[in-house]
Amino acid sequence: MNILYIHFHDLLDERLYRHLLGLLAEYTPLVQALPPDAALADVSGSLRYFGTDAAGLAQRIRARTGGLYGLHSTVGVAANPLLARMVAADGPPSAVRTLPDDLDAVAAFLADKPAAALHGVGPATSRTLSSYGLDSVSRIASAPLGTLQRILGVTAGRRLYDAARGLDPTPVIPAAPPRSMSAEHRFEQDELDPGRQRAALLALTDRLGLQLRTEAQAAQALTLTVRYADRSTTTRTRKLREPTAHTPSLTALAYAFHDQLALQRARVRVFSLRAENLITAELASRQLLFDPDDEKARLIEAATDRARSKFGPGAAQPAAAHRPGAA
Repeated sequence: MNILYIHFHDLLDERLYRHLLGLLAEYTPLVQALPPDAALADVSGSLRYFGTDAAGLAQRIRARTGGLYGLHSTVGVAANPLLARMVAADGPPSAVRTLPDDLDAVAAFLADKPAAALHGVGPATSRTLSSYGLDSVSRIASAPLGTLQRILGVTAGRRLYDAARGLDPTPVIPAAPPRSMSAEHRFEQDELDPGRQRAALLALTDRLGLQLRTEAQAAQALTLTVRYADRSTTTRTRKLREPTAHTPSLTALAYAFHDQLALQRARVRVFSLRAENLITAELASRQLLFDPDDEKARLIEAATDRARSKFGPGAAQPAAAHRPGAA
């Protein structure tokens, strides 16, 4: 029971996130970043030095992050990363939750959980399992390995078979978050209007695209984090079709997130958009479309970048980013 899964609530600032990872490293060198707001830590080798157990270290971490940065956090303490994630999510936020390293306790904890509670089981896999009557962890655990492998494939079936029994051999691998760039938009008041929400997303992708091109970088993925009026958040990440710094490509994906989340009635307080897994622009290959409109857009983008470089970022901006009804 020496693995901690730490989830920091209301965290949208990338620089602060890196500070928090540094704080965790004061307790153990085995810290794995899980951007944008979580981390895993293996404290097996730290308990004797600090003279406490894993739950005690978790309490110290919560107290320090709260005292230094005013952040609330939830910490799951268990025998492996899978169970630590699950126990952290098993209840209201802002607490330390532990799961004893005992087969009966693990079985009882997992018994009534839905299939989707297992890390790595997304909506599509959950629907597939449900169609076979495997809609809970206990039912998955009772299914033969061969059955799961026929449904999901050999590797995924084995992984699910183990996960349903609380087994996860994945080690905590020390890793810093990959380089990224982020931009944030805070609405003056909770925003319900979809047009204004999309206008804000356009302004964010315009800023990110310009920053990427200025630093000769290309993004391989994009993450949108939405904070609502009740301070809850939703985060979505998706890979781009190809590494890019082209603003229309970033905008298209940001709009796709917006459509997917169905925010028409949501009271949105903050949008945070992060370009992730950056690579040098010269290493990014581009599929030639032989589309005159695409080439024209790129020429206009290059000319706009030159104007901004000479006269400042405000010299040229998308008109739709300032229109309340922008789509």
